[in-house]
Amino acid sequence: MTIEEIYQLYKLSEGINTDTRKTIKESIFFALKGPSFNGNLYAKTAVENGAIAVIIDEHEFFIEGKTILVNNVLDTLQQLALHHRRQLKCPVIAITGSNGKTTTKELLSAILSTTFKTYSTQGNLNNHIGVPLTLLSIPDLAEIVVIELGANHLLENKFLCEIAHPDYGIITNNGKDHLEGYGSLEGVRKGNGEVYEFLKENNAVAFVSANQQDLMEQSTEMKRLIYGAHDDAVVKAEVVNLFPHLHAQLTFIDGESFFVKTQLVGKYNIENILAAAAIGFHFKVKKENIILAIENYKPANNRSQQQIKDGNYFIMDAYNANPTSMKLALENFAGFPVENKIAVLGSMAELGKYSAQEHTLILNQLDTIQLKETWLVGTEFSEAVKDISSETSTIKLFSSIDELKKHYQQRQLAGYYFLLKGSRIHKLEKLLE
Repeated sequence: MTIEEIYQLYKLSEGINTDTRKTIKESIFFALKGPSFNGNLYAKTAVENGAIAVIIDEHEFFIEGKTILVNNVLDTLQQLALHHRRQLKCPVIAITGSNGKTTTKELLSAILSTTFKTYSTQGNLNNHIGVPLTLLSIPDLAEIVVIELGANHLLENKFLCEIAHPDYGIITNNGKDHLEGYGSLEGVRKGNGEVYEFLKENNAVAFVSANQQDLMEQSTEMKRLIYGAHDDAVVKAEVVNLFPHLHAQLTFIDGESFFVKTQLVGKYNIENILAAAAIGFHFKVKKENIILAIENYKPANNRSQQQIKDGNYFIMDAYNANPTSMKLALENFAGFPVENKIAVLGSMAELGKYSAQEHTLILNQLDTIQLKETWLVGTEFSEAVKDISSETSTIKLFSSIDELKKHYQQRQLAGYYFLLKGSRIHKLEKLLE
């Protein structure tokens, strides 16, 4: 069966499904494989649960009239997504970068949704499986699409662009993320830069932060719209207040200026706000709607999320972490005009040969910050502490979040401000469960 024929089935279906535990009736089930699972094993279950078709790549699971045997299920999913993308008549905006891409996506979606039927990446569906699933969830009536691209090796962003075919793109920044996969910071720049290369080859437009000199240099020979501190910027920003929330003055290229009171924490979020505002302005969203959407946006999913519990104030920035984002989070926390501050940090994953060095740099940064205590989770921090010569009486080490949570409950603290920042493997949000 050809992709075109599968696509006709897709048009008649209720959508794509890859998990028989979810509602599957009238959908097409794709029997994906992974290191610890084989979707082919669930082909019969998918049929029994009402799937109109099941895409498999192992002949022994073939069911006459119900399954479609292909060479590779994942390849077929990706080809189907590309075929659907080619049918969409609306602009597609791709967002990648080391830090802030999800917050930028959420802010931008909120802004565009005030004016357009907007569809965007849900959750963390931003990789070689997630991007196709995102595209295949977009209906024909969509007026604009925002796709998040997540990569941790060279050529991955290039591949994702070849599926999503963005008309516009943005790199939020280049930081020290996924150093194990990229090999170096230069590798990160090259990997993120694959989005610029695709845009350039297809005469598409990049939105570029003037505050990121490397991105300005990378984008000199392509169509671009600039935001930030630049004479030609479509929107600029001046930070007015940082505590407890970020407040700023946004000034658009036409000279009109707005004071915006966000529910976000951290000066670093000004980049995300500027990017979303610039793109919204380009698509002629009313400036009043841009400001209102930014002010109404409330962070969630443990990204700059704020909670109050047990008489303590928590900044939950625990969805993930890399050396760049952790450094910025600590700098922001250091500026809080309060006394009782505790940083709860989980070690950073996927740093490869840079791991020891980067964890030591974070410990050195902690030396410059006035904190009551620092609670560290993970072997990487435990090893790094052995190598520093500074006073460590305020540093407490924990092997797991469960051990840390027990310590927190025993202390019965109140009136403290906590920053929770760490890689996903530590699930620091469990502290408040």
